[in-house]
Amino acid sequence: MATIYDVAKAANVSPKTVSRVLNGDAPVGAKTRDAVNAAMAALGYVPSNAARMMRSNKSGLIGLITGAISTSPEPVQPAGLPELLLVQGIQRIIGASGKTLMIADSGGRSDKVPHLIKTFLEHRVEGLIYVAEYHQEVQLPSLGEDTPLVLTNCFDQHGTPAVVPDDRRGQHDLVQRLVAAGHERIAYLTLREDIVATGLRKAGYRQALAEADLSYDHSLVQCCELDNAEGDTQVLWDAIDRMLQLPDPPTVFCCGNDRMALRVYGILRSRGLRVPDEVSVAGYDNYRVIAETLYPPLTTVELPYSAMGARAAQRLLGLISGENREDRGAAIVAGPVCWRGSVTERRPSNLSRLKLIREDYK
Repeated sequence: MATIYDVAKAANVSPKTVSRVLNGDAPVGAKTRDAVNAAMAALGYVPSNAARMMRSNKSGLIGLITGAISTSPEPVQPAGLPELLLVQGIQRIIGASGKTLMIADSGGRSDKVPHLIKTFLEHRVEGLIYVAEYHQEVQLPSLGEDTPLVLTNCFDQHGTPAVVPDDRRGQHDLVQRLVAAGHERIAYLTLREDIVATGLRKAGYRQALAEADLSYDHSLVQCCELDNAEGDTQVLWDAIDRMLQLPDPPTVFCCGNDRMALRVYGILRSRGLRVPDEVSVAGYDNYRVIAETLYPPLTTVELPYSAMGARAAQRLLGLISGENREDRGAAIVAGPVCWRGSVTERRPSNLSRLKLIREDYK
């Protein structure tokens, strides 16, 4: 392997001159620079990034810890869209900055994260981004003042810079649109109660109802997510059956995510109800593999993962450059309502049909 001394000999200059050409830290004549570059090309010389990094204290490396690449062997936790969309958003910004993104996969195991952080610090990364599987509170080891950290899809109690989805606004905007379409009996089939998104989205749901002078009806809200798909489907079937037998049944079912909405389509059709002619359905995530292939296509809310990834990368680059060091806490990113064919304008005939079906199941 060629060394700096080989390059110096081939270009007929001193090793110090070759170093100046490589580092750009001192003036070098054009002819001399051309001779050094030609010698490096001819010899296939590759500069030592490690040595340059030690001199400049800047590695050009950004560390990213995620669980998006591998599948955890542990029980699946509640999640929205694949984390890979977050990673892609981060990569676009980091790549455009000229820095290199190094990715470590946690396999969904939180106990591996401290070791991964330590490894990145040993490689002298300029900053770290941690991506969580779903919106949650996390506890990570301290990195110290020299290496900035940005949390993505999560937050902590220490005010670490973070980027999270605006779950409250997303559900609020969806319900607001449903009310504008004439729906007043809006059922909400939620995700698990122990996740952050559920509390925020329920608050948005109630806020939109209050703004429309519609009362909150607890009989139209139920958690329908358990630890397994079969159990989820059974709970969903029971919740829908009970709600359809109410004296004033819902005209639309809001679902905690698009996968739940997919099951709701099947349950409603097994009851002889047409979507959206007789009952409307809305999801959450805008998981396009589901939302755009269902018939009719699913009205849902965009979980803005790509935008969140981009915002996280921009925030980290700002911290590395010394900007906004005092800007702590979470930046909240909202996503739009994606209005599709699974929701229709409410017509009186729809409600009459629902009441007839309810009578059939008594």
